[in-house]
Amino acid sequence: FPIDITFKSTNPSGWPQIVVSVYGPDFFGNDVVRGYGAVHVPFTPGRHTRTIAMFVPESTSMLQKFTSWFTGRRPEFTDPRVVAQGEGREVTRVRSQGFVTISFNVV
Repeated sequence: FPIDITFKSTNPSGWPQIVVSVYGPDFFGNDVVRGYGAVHVPFTPGRHTRTIAMFVPESTSMLQKFTSWFTGRRPEFTDPRVVAQGEGREVTRVRSQGFVTISFNVV
């Protein structure tokens, strides 16, 4: 999808980033998270291709895994900023879930 964005900041460290959340149906037809990922948007003009490693949060115990599968309510982040920041993610259990490729045309 084409996205037109203008940025302004006094401290450009760590941004701009694009956060991707992928959702899809599970076995029961519930809309569940399939993966999260983030990548820095390039500054230099031209065409850039970036591959984003996707991950999905996991339950910590077998009981939680069974309950989430049975109810259709799997673990997910409520705030998308968690994906873009590294703070607090070291205690989150995640599983690798594939890749998404994005192409940027920067002017």
